[in-house]
Amino acid sequence: MISLAGGLPDPALFPTIELSVIAQRILAERGREVLQYGETAGSPILRERFAAALPGVVADDVIITTGSQQGLDLIARTILDDGDMVVVGDPEYLGALQVFRTHGAHLQSVPVDADGLDVDHLEYQLVGGLRPKACYIVANFHNPTGASMSRARRLQLAALADRYGFLVIEDDPYRDIFFDAAPVSPECENPNRYVRLRSVSKTLSPGLRVGAMAVPRWLLEPVVIAKQSCDLHTSTVSQAIAADAMAASWYPPHLAEIRSVYRTKRDVLIRALEIEFAGRLSFSTPAGGMFLWVDLDAGDTMALLPKALEQGMCFVPGEAFGLPTHRSSWARLSFATASAEDLVEGVGRLAAATK
Repeated sequence: MISLAGGLPDPALFPTIELSVIAQRILAERGREVLQYGETAGSPILRERFAAALPGVVADDVIITTGSQQGLDLIARTILDDGDMVVVGDPEYLGALQVFRTHGAHLQSVPVDADGLDVDHLEYQLVGGLRPKACYIVANFHNPTGASMSRARRLQLAALADRYGFLVIEDDPYRDIFFDAAPVSPECENPNRYVRLRSVSKTLSPGLRVGAMAVPRWLLEPVVIAKQSCDLHTSTVSQAIAADAMAASWYPPHLAEIRSVYRTKRDVLIRALEIEFAGRLSFSTPAGGMFLWVDLDAGDTMALLPKALEQGMCFVPGEAFGLPTHRSSWARLSFATASAEDLVEGVGRLAAATK
């Protein structure tokens, strides 16, 4: 079975030797410290590491989480009451939809296109009376579409958040996996209206379960209390390993290698699709991340999936990423985990399934 379905990083790129050296040193030199309970908000040095990468954010604004998925859950349980409105993209990351639904939110979808969330569409709904508690975005290399929000749309969204008083929850796990220019957040984004989620799952290891969230000052204490009731604190050992790794001399070259490998795999996948399907599909080329969002000229991709499985490959049908809409002909293909050879073979099997 060749899987182009999962959103998993390539395990061949895990810095296993480097992390092993760090872990052994930490346990040998600071074992009694890192094996003890820690602060709920997280290790001060790791909070500083994440804050340094966020414009206008200081370490006191950052909370370390058990993966960025926990950050989503914490912010939802802190700000949402049953029936509150949350704006999400169409399509959208399934894990976010599950969190918001679990906490009783009503989801209002806004289309996502090649420039990210359609903020003009959102503004039209706001003028018409929509009053959301929050708006969730994956601004860079969106899951599943791979789209990045344009600067103009980000500025417009920031202005709407100020005008209509909603919180923007920016989930940014793919930020460091860019293939051209690094993403930049507009300086006008009001820190009182933004929650920013980060993670090392796509750059170091998802098994570390280390993420971070920068929250407005007025939300800091409620979120810390919510985290205390969940897990007391994120693993102190994992935090120490992540903090040392992010400051290591090998870390920037490691990120560069991830970008280079994933860019090559993206290009291999696109070329294979162009050869096998010869105009029978459409897609936009992502400038980073792990996914290609494809419109297959094959009708219902949910119905296509069993046929693909019979051919020995799998993908995620578009209907998995949101509210029931018009996504039946779309599919998400991940180019991160499979080898270049398996990407080519997988596309061949997909083409055979469509026939």
